[in-house]
Amino acid sequence: KKWKQLSRLQRSVILFLFAFLAVCGVISYTSMGEPWKSLTNKSLDDQRTEPEIPGLKLANPAVLPAPQKADANLGDDPELSPQKPPKPPHVRRGPSNLHIKAPRRDVRLKTRQDTSRVVEELVQADKEEKTEKSIISWRGAVIEPDQNTEPPSSKIKESEKPSSVEAEDQKEPVPINERQTAVIEAFRHAWKGYKDFAWGHDELKPLSKSYSEWFGLGLTLIDALDTMWILGLKEEFEEARKWVANSLVFDKNVDVNLFESTIRILGGLLSTYHLSGDSLFLEKAKDIGNRLMPAFKTPSKIPYSDVNIGRGTAHPPRWTSDSTVAEVTSIQLEFRELSRLTGDEKFQKAVDEVMKHVHTLSGKNDGLVPMFINTNSGQFTHLGVYTLGARADSYYEYLLKQWIQGGKKENELLEDYMRAIEGVKKHLLQTSQPKKLTFVGELAHGHFSAKMDHLVCFLPGTLALGAHNGLTADHMKLAEALIQTCYQMYAQVETGLSPEIVHFNLHAQKGHKDVEIKPADRHNLLRPETVESLFYMYRFTGDKKYQDWGWEILQNFNKYTRVPTGGYTSINNVQNPSNPEPRDKMESFFLGETLKYMFLLFSDDIDLINLDKYVFNTEAHPLPIWVPA
Repeated sequence: KKWKQLSRLQRSVILFLFAFLAVCGVISYTSMGEPWKSLTNKSLDDQRTEPEIPGLKLANPAVLPAPQKADANLGDDPELSPQKPPKPPHVRRGPSNLHIKAPRRDVRLKTRQDTSRVVEELVQADKEEKTEKSIISWRGAVIEPDQNTEPPSSKIKESEKPSSVEAEDQKEPVPINERQTAVIEAFRHAWKGYKDFAWGHDELKPLSKSYSEWFGLGLTLIDALDTMWILGLKEEFEEARKWVANSLVFDKNVDVNLFESTIRILGGLLSTYHLSGDSLFLEKAKDIGNRLMPAFKTPSKIPYSDVNIGRGTAHPPRWTSDSTVAEVTSIQLEFRELSRLTGDEKFQKAVDEVMKHVHTLSGKNDGLVPMFINTNSGQFTHLGVYTLGARADSYYEYLLKQWIQGGKKENELLEDYMRAIEGVKKHLLQTSQPKKLTFVGELAHGHFSAKMDHLVCFLPGTLALGAHNGLTADHMKLAEALIQTCYQMYAQVETGLSPEIVHFNLHAQKGHKDVEIKPADRHNLLRPETVESLFYMYRFTGDKKYQDWGWEILQNFNKYTRVPTGGYTSINNVQNPSNPEPRDKMESFFLGETLKYMFLLFSDDIDLINLDKYVFNTEAHPLPIWVPA
């Protein structure tokens, strides 16, 4: 009735306004273009591929910005800050070209021709704004906001360059704090010793100012590449890159250990490629990956432990035809990623066959595996002995991490992991006296031993990572109990540094601590496992005590293992503060793992190696989590 009461002129004006608003709607939709389509399509794909485990947070690999040039004097470098991928655009808010624009006030619409002209102006203005806001990200690296990780069958084109992101959607880098600065100083001191006395060699001997060789492939340098990138040490990184480009040659008549060369060399090169985007590191990774493949030419497909990377031959150790279970099941992250990057499925096929074979084997005890496996028969050997320490530890770690890496779709891996943790609870968990510390012991032919390797301190971090990815909350509770135990393995020792192995007291004795140390076990190798777990615990809980515990450990490393002329050294006696008996060796993992995890632990920036985008290999080299195609 009201419509009929209006004059013809009034009704015409109203109809014109509705038409104008409809045209504006078409303009804003068409100006969205492909970004809108990709966002809506991606959302539908994500819904279709959502895994059964709750809490999935799939991620894209990110190329981190180039590290800042490091001054010789750290104190004169006020802008030194950690490297991190910029924050991807929030879909909820959307990039600026998704915002509806109000019509310009100076435009008067009188005819269809005027409306058409305005449409063209708005579309052009939108394009111009997008061009103006497309920038090169901080420190010169160009970042693509949505690089979907491709499956192994899709080969990545090395010539592709990531595109830019908009300035308003980038997160400013978080300035480093005092504790991170101390880690940078420690790294530079260690690097000084390596550069001065061991450049291009495997490991530094800081006391004798010399070096030792294991494979003759610059292990320390390769292990430290991504640490330098994350710490922002551009000058040191560029020096190391030149050595990789000009001096790293794998065509050598030398035997290398399959496991160690995979996690340190292949893992280090792949990680550095992802962080820097420099194809040099991918080419080197392809080379070493191909040279390691002869290890899988065995009757059982369980790989030999040693490979001659020059001759293309492989063999078991001289004294046995066995390989250790941890070594053959802790190379999967790296070879799978190499297949994804190269499009060559042989790498992933070889390591996946190992996991499928181990999945079917008898000889497990509620998911716990023996320490050895025969390369001829493919069967477990030395049955009845179960540990989460040396020779078995990273098997459990890689069950979870492969599941995460592959997008949480490989259920056999998850089943084996969950069953194994239940086996740990059932057979290996005990409580010490007097502080009632929860610890992980060992089982030998039905007899429990209260022995715990420092290596087992990877477990709290792994449990926390699983809980973060949707597994049972009980895993986080166990992680909290075990990280307290690992900290006490430092705190109850005279130097504040953990020995390689401890034994726990199961019964209260006057004058005795929870931790007992045997003379043969009291050495410290600068290992990373406790600091690694502290990093995960702080990242997921925000509890500052984990940072404080890590700070204590760093201070004690500086107090008892630092060599004045450069470098840090392993020590033989953590119980003697006046003479810890230095061993004259700096393991490559001190730079590759321990100091890296220290730096990340002290950071409050969750995007500094975001754990929803990256998964660390067992040598602390971050690799991207795959996004379903």
